[in-house]
Amino acid sequence: MYLKNVPHHTPPQPIWLFDLDNTLHNASHAVFPGITARMNVYLARVLGDGTTPAPAEVVNAARTLYWKRYGATLLGMIRHHGVRADDFLRETHDLSDLGELQSLLRFERGLAKMLRRLPGPKILLTNAPRHYSREVLRHLRLHREFTRHIAIENMRVRGELAPKPSRAMLRRVVARHGGSARRYVLVEDTLANLRAAKALGMRTVWVTQYLRMSDPIGMAKMPRMRKKPGYVDVKVKSVRQLPGRLHRLR
Repeated sequence: MYLKNVPHHTPPQPIWLFDLDNTLHNASHAVFPGITARMNVYLARVLGDGTTPAPAEVVNAARTLYWKRYGATLLGMIRHHGVRADDFLRETHDLSDLGELQSLLRFERGLAKMLRRLPGPKILLTNAPRHYSREVLRHLRLHREFTRHIAIENMRVRGELAPKPSRAMLRRVVARHGGSARRYVLVEDTLANLRAAKALGMRTVWVTQYLRMSDPIGMAKMPRMRKKPGYVDVKVKSVRQLPGRLHRLR
């Protein structure tokens, strides 16, 4: 007796969503301190009385509060102080006085080769502005590895900015690129973003090696405990470990 050939079902390839800062490069080394300094100057001017800049304690409290409440300091500045997003992003991410951007970057070699080993398309999904993230990708030599580049300017829901960890924004990403949420893998250093992605059904990878602060551009130190939360499918120190951990994402 012979059995009929049964078609073998091959699951669709994953769609990878990669964060940029502190995931693909060490932003804590020089980039985040530079952005923090510029953000402090910007906030001090906006929160001041028009003549005297706001003191450091007021600036730090506002920056941290807005990041925790909205996922991005920018949203708090827009909602409570009426700043323009393009103005804020241009000033806070202009690091030109620190030298060439390339000199500020610290990253691992072989990232392009690693990305090519991962099956499926890769999308950059970053809360950073496009002009900055485009230049960082170019210096990392990864600009040809991503099929799409979604920067914070592109993260809008009903006309309003909605950066990570916005679930509504993540749903729009899935709707635009097709498939179920389960097909997507978010690779991130920020736990709040991974928690939101997991709640929608995405798979999640937590990258830990560059973590220094609980607020990536704030003052609070990361706790020493690095236990993998339940909403994280795979925890890696380096993104270079991803090809060897694919079996854990199936």
